[in-house]
Amino acid sequence: MAEMVINTRPKRKLIYRVRDFVTKPENIILLVTVVVLGFFTIYPVVLLVSNTLKVNIADLFYPELFGKKVGSLTTFHWRRMLFSDMSATYFWVPLKNAVVMSLLASIIAIIFGGVVAFLITRTDLKFKKFFSTVFIFPYIMPSWTIATFWINFFQNPKIGNYQSGMLYYLTGITLPEKFVYGLVPCAIVLGLHYAPFAYILIGGILRNMDANLEEAATILKASRAKIIRKITLPIVLPALMSTFLLVFSSSMSAYAVPQFLGGTGGFRVLTTTLKQFITNGWYGQGYIMAIFMIIFGLAILGINQRVTGSRKNFTTVTGKSGQISYIKLGVWKWIAAVILIIVCSFCSFMPLVSFALESCTMIPGDYSTLTLKFWIDPGYPLQNGLHGLFHETQVWSAFRNSLVLSLSCALIAGTVGILIGYAVSKRRGSRLAKLADNLAFLPYLMPSMAMGAAFLAIGSAMGLSKTMALLVLVGAIKYLPFASRSGINAMLQLSGEIEEAALIVNVPWYKRMLKIIFPIQKSTFISGYLLPFTSCMRELSLFTLLSSGSIYLMTTLLEYWQIWCYQSANALNLLIVVTVLAINLLVNKLTGASIDKGVGG
Repeated sequence: MAEMVINTRPKRKLIYRVRDFVTKPENIILLVTVVVLGFFTIYPVVLLVSNTLKVNIADLFYPELFGKKVGSLTTFHWRRMLFSDMSATYFWVPLKNAVVMSLLASIIAIIFGGVVAFLITRTDLKFKKFFSTVFIFPYIMPSWTIATFWINFFQNPKIGNYQSGMLYYLTGITLPEKFVYGLVPCAIVLGLHYAPFAYILIGGILRNMDANLEEAATILKASRAKIIRKITLPIVLPALMSTFLLVFSSSMSAYAVPQFLGGTGGFRVLTTTLKQFITNGWYGQGYIMAIFMIIFGLAILGINQRVTGSRKNFTTVTGKSGQISYIKLGVWKWIAAVILIIVCSFCSFMPLVSFALESCTMIPGDYSTLTLKFWIDPGYPLQNGLHGLFHETQVWSAFRNSLVLSLSCALIAGTVGILIGYAVSKRRGSRLAKLADNLAFLPYLMPSMAMGAAFLAIGSAMGLSKTMALLVLVGAIKYLPFASRSGINAMLQLSGEIEEAALIVNVPWYKRMLKIIFPIQKSTFISGYLLPFTSCMRELSLFTLLSSGSIYLMTTLLEYWQIWCYQSANALNLLIVVTVLAINLLVNKLTGASIDKGVGG
């Protein structure tokens, strides 16, 4: 009898542990998160790899694959992509272009954003509030906004389609093609787009840095240049490294900018070549490029975590001497302010002016032919084959699709993000919580174009190819990191006593969430919904492969119109930018969130 008691005790303990595990909502949430996200992050990559080793229909035209069956194993794609005569043109050159473009963009972003952050946080520069708000506009707007504006401004009759740009129309100045299309403009545009990112990271550290460090050096009569070199730069080095690596990674995965500014010279990068392969049905070779992009992105961000994580900490924020001693610029505070006003206006306001003007020209670049026909004409199609924007059915169909997609992604990502935040905070430190948190953040590390290619493979396998359901699925997973981080931060701010009081009186879990937790952290949770919505409305790289030829969104319609509907494309561009800015204003009004507050002024 004693032996039976001894033998049943482990079973009872196991039953009690299982019962205790499943009766806690946070455990169920974490378990479901790990299973679902594990499937949708690992399975697409497995499909990518497997499809690079299979024959598809388009491959049967190659002599080497004559007689092969669709789906049979082959190493043809890897050999052709990496070691054949075409590999230099279609892989190694695009890879080199992408690396050089990303390096230049990172340098431009760090120099421009870092200088502005230093001027705002450490000097007596004029109009700080204005710059702190306006400087982030290029980051809020889609990256292709500045790319399109670049063409509108610098195009001239000696390049491409012989139309005039704003600079040529006003001054008669013609710039060489290499400055309008190709590597240089792509690097500059991406650098300008990500400069606010550098400004936020570097400026945040400079703003919170203890003034005692610089004051001590000043007392010892160190020069201002030496203080910057010996004190300021070492302190902001982690932010510089993070900015460089993250901007580099983002630029490597950029699609819209090199697509719009590639020009007649055929400037190729990995993303544009990947789109070309997939569009032509060469999935195996396209998926190889997607795999390399994923590896590249994960490696870069892994280096970033290693650099910032392994560096020894030292205190730069203390409870003393919060008063910053600003550098006196003298007359230069006005000169620097004027220069920044010109540059910020060029990047933030001039694109909107350019789109408005170009959408009203009968002859592109000729502002003496202004008309509103491309906006309001309801009659026969205009010279580009379209009605006025407000009467063009394609526009409102695409606008409706974008709204439906963005709302669906936001609802799913926001709700799941709140649940993950709740569960991770409750089981903080456990292996299951860490695994769920890492899986929720993993989509952020995957380049958008490569993730689109991965879900194109999973869509084909599940019968969801080029459907709205697939777009919603990939969008919700891609933007889940925004919502999950928002949910985790919100839950970690709450004391456990708040929910414990409700537990004592047996309030069900869903009522605790709806009646107690959500109302307290309402503004932060709403950010978890609105940020995915905003990002989804302006996304192109993620959806261009998945919606091609089946579902038009605002951004994919713009990509199509950009080729042959110049005035209507500019009108649509303006509509998208105004919509995105309006949504960001709504985010600010509803939640109080504003990324420029990270620096202040």
